[in-house]
Amino acid sequence: MADLDNKDQAEMDPADMEDVEEVEEEETGEDNSKARQLTMQMMQNPQILAALQERLDGLVGSPSGYMESLPKVVKRRVNALKNLQVKCAHIEAKFYEEVHELERKYAALYQPLFDKRSDIVRAAYEPTDEECEWKPDEEEELTVSKQEEMKEKAKVEEEKKDEEKEDPKGIPEFWLTVFKNVDLLSEMLQEHDEPILKHLQDIKVKFSDAGQPMSFTLEFHFEPNDFFTNTVLTKTYKMRSEPDESDPFSFDGPEIMGCTGCTIDWVKGKNVTLKTIKKKQKHKGRGTVRTVTKTVPNDSFFNFFSPPEVPESGELDEDSEAVLAADFEIGHFIRERIVPRAVLYFTGEAIEDDDDDYDEEGEEADDEEGEEEADEENDPDYEPKV
Repeated sequence: MADLDNKDQAEMDPADMEDVEEVEEEETGEDNSKARQLTMQMMQNPQILAALQERLDGLVGSPSGYMESLPKVVKRRVNALKNLQVKCAHIEAKFYEEVHELERKYAALYQPLFDKRSDIVRAAYEPTDEECEWKPDEEEELTVSKQEEMKEKAKVEEEKKDEEKEDPKGIPEFWLTVFKNVDLLSEMLQEHDEPILKHLQDIKVKFSDAGQPMSFTLEFHFEPNDFFTNTVLTKTYKMRSEPDESDPFSFDGPEIMGCTGCTIDWVKGKNVTLKTIKKKQKHKGRGTVRTVTKTVPNDSFFNFFSPPEVPESGELDEDSEAVLAADFEIGHFIRERIVPRAVLYFTGEAIEDDDDDYDEEGEEADDEEGEEEADEENDPDYEPKV
């Protein structure tokens, strides 16, 4: 039979062969079109979509097929490894508790230096000539002529100051300048916050006492001012350094669990976290118009001291979660970077270092974007944007 079929094909006219191929292609095309139409109809059916979503939800977090394929005796040993991993997580938690104790110990050693920094900033102490002597790095060294030029310029400036009889105390607007130099903090600042932050004299970090739940407090020290009567504003961050019993493998060091601010005792009419707006309302029946005054929240750095409260259930809406996540990042950044290296953020040197940390990632992102553009151009269906 095979020989007869081959013989029939050999004797078939070439034109007839082309017709057969065209018919097959048409049938295949019709089949694909029908399949697409059927798929579209199914995807528009709410019941089918709901069933698919339920199936997908059930797959989230499910183990891979590889684990299911392992022999029972091997699975048993894997479970033993998991139990070892849980014990490792608990040891890691103890490690971070000891790190916290070390932070407390060294915070006490740093504090006298930070106190002296504060004294210089607020003009409580005038540093000696020896303390003010600073030898620049080789890259910062200037030529002799440039140094002479700068000395002459400084002399002129000094003469001007003598004429104006101005003698600035300490380092004016030290902390305000730090805040304005750091993107993460400057984004929080509003124009009406700046006159208040000019009175900020120091920021301190206080760690929880030994034996107490892990936490740290940021203290913002202000000189007497016309805006509020507080001399210190505080923000406390509560931390946890232990694996979650329901998900021990997610443990990756201490995490901030919540924070509490403080009450600001604003002078009447000076509360920048609130603003007064006027609205006109028209009476439906009489048609008369009246003006209503309302007090509404206002954007301000000082909202930092009134974070959203976390309910006992621990459940928050998306907006509150986003606010708290940003709040935790800011609190951690102030503790880890701003307080220990304040002068370098004041001069901008620390900002340059931070930028260097991100340069490489930025270049990689640019390269990836370039690759994507190249792929689009090579795509026969690519249509450039006008």
